[in-house]
Amino acid sequence: MLARRIARILLAIFFFAAGVMHFLADDAFAKIVPPPVPMKVEIVWATGVMELCFAAALLVGRRLRDVGRALSLYLLAVLPANIYMALAEISFGGRDLGPVILWTRVALQFPLIALVHWACRGKDPGADDLENSPGR
Repeated sequence: MLARRIARILLAIFFFAAGVMHFLADDAFAKIVPPPVPMKVEIVWATGVMELCFAAALLVGRRLRDVGRALSLYLLAVLPANIYMALAEISFGGRDLGPVILWTRVALQFPLIALVHWACRGKDPGADDLENSPGR
């Protein structure tokens, strides 16, 4: 379905940009990692790599249901960082975002998960042609 393909492309762009930002602004991202979590910068880098991998997986179009499930679990896993950021009113990139924006960011995590699930339902026609081709 074209709408799902467009949604996956937009999600891929979003996660690619976010993944790159994890390396360009690693100190800013490290500040939103909750205090009990060790190795903050390394976790930021690891999550940046994960977001880049999710971006690629969304574009490849194989095993979309698995990609959607994994990406949804990832979004739930980083939710505590978003909640911590809102609770502590942590500025990002030198900008004070304010509680409304910070809590809206937390709330938007759930529609984002729903969008991921919707976009990754089914598969694009021809996406698995190599898997279904004779000789495989």
